Amino acid sequence: MPGVVGLVLLAVAAGRVQTTAGTVEAAARAGARTATLQRDPDKMAQPAKDSAFATLRQQGVSCLGGDVRVEKGKLDLPGGPVVTVKVTVVCDVELSDLLGGPSGVGVTKHLVGEFTSVVDRYRGA
Repeated sequence: MPGVVGLVLLAVAAGRVQTTAGTVEAAARAGARTATLQRDPDKMAQPAKDSAFATLRQQGVSCLGGDVRVEKGKLDLPGGPVVTVKVTVVCDVELSDLLGGPSGVGVTKHLVGEFTSVVDRYRGA
């Protein structure tokens, strides 16, 4: 019986880690899309970070070492170059947070989400 309970708890833990990893990916996606909506390309970083952190908060994910990086890039296409924005969300989540156990255990899972979005060249300035 203890073996079966252990396997069930292990499956629950794996599911929670996977769900949280999906939330980190969604935060990166939200940040990149928010950045592409900004009129001024030089002012994309702060709205992207705010959007990514808001997504994490909304889903109840608290990062111990949370960081959001925003990088502008360029993609050369046959129709001409386009500007891209890559948002990377780095989040260290305490496993006790995910499983509802006692805090302060010190075991963390390092999660990284990344998304690149193309800036609409016709969005207006």
